[in-house]
Amino acid sequence: MTGVNLAIVGTGLVGSAFIRQLAGYLQKNANVSYNVVLIARSKKTLASKDYSPISLDNWEKQVNESSEGAWNVDQILSYLEKSPKPVVLIDNTSNETLAQSYAKFAAKAISIATPNKKAFSSEVSLWNDIFGAAQKSGALVYHEATVGAGLPVISTLNDLINTGDKVIKIEGIVSGTLSYIFNEFSTVSGSNVKFSDVVNKAKELGYTEPDPREDLNGLDVARKVTILSRLSGYNVESPSSFPVESLIPKPLESVAEVPEFMEKLPQYDGDLDKIRKEAEAEKKVLRYVGKVDLSGGNKSVKVGIEKYDASHPFASLKGSDNVISIQTERYPNPLIIQGAGAGAEVTAAGVLADVLKVAPRL
Repeated sequence: MTGVNLAIVGTGLVGSAFIRQLAGYLQKNANVSYNVVLIARSKKTLASKDYSPISLDNWEKQVNESSEGAWNVDQILSYLEKSPKPVVLIDNTSNETLAQSYAKFAAKAISIATPNKKAFSSEVSLWNDIFGAAQKSGALVYHEATVGAGLPVISTLNDLINTGDKVIKIEGIVSGTLSYIFNEFSTVSGSNVKFSDVVNKAKELGYTEPDPREDLNGLDVARKVTILSRLSGYNVESPSSFPVESLIPKPLESVAEVPEFMEKLPQYDGDLDKIRKEAEAEKKVLRYVGKVDLSGGNKSVKVGIEKYDASHPFASLKGSDNVISIQTERYPNPLIIQGAGAGAEVTAAGVLADVLKVAPRL
């Protein structure tokens, strides 16, 4: 085996967890020749001059002591395309510029493993460019962790489709933040908790983004649903090309600062409380769901609040778990995938699993 060179971009929570997990894997599998040749973070870059392996025992110290500042996309690409061995770019960031450049890397036969949703959920033209370039060069592009973190959602969906199955409908609670919020807000036994209180608690627990509106606007769910839709064969144009129900009260959309938004949110608790009481009267609970419906002639994609009976798998969800229901011609009774869909460790595990699939094929 000639070995594979790995380039790691991003050393935040997910990136650091990925390096720890990779180091553990390499320690247990001494015969595997996966060499980390580049580690890049926002202000520093550590690149092996002769593409020899960087030791992961003290990688953080080495990066901090590196004389190289931050490399831009072109510098990273130039370095990697000269690699004497096949390369996998591991993008553990949510960086828009890097995501927009994936087609450049794929065109140079540089494979990609990433949890970065932006490349696969922006305009469909970028999706086509990335996978078109990969097909021509032989590069492999894996992005399991873009939906459901480490849950085997994308790999399962790909396996179904590649073996000739056809998707009828996908429904999913794919935001750990909104899963937690609605699991607390709307329960089978009934609940009197205020929506704003649950949002505030979720923020305190670190479940939300620093600005909770980035979760409440539904865009994260819309991006994931866009990916699932495209994998299913329905190439939606972008996350803004289908209905997405925002949980941000319209009068608060223009509020500049987070503290002011959180202070004013309780004024609008009555709106969601009314919807919850209507659901309770029907013996149902509320969940924030993404839907891809390919049944019949009218294909549709949407994101928003849905009602579910107490017996439904979505009603019994706990904490911040994700759950995805995939109904196909072979699985008229939907296939259910459920588990932790957020967090650095499970996301990093999803990325590492992709690397372990990609590397041997190179």
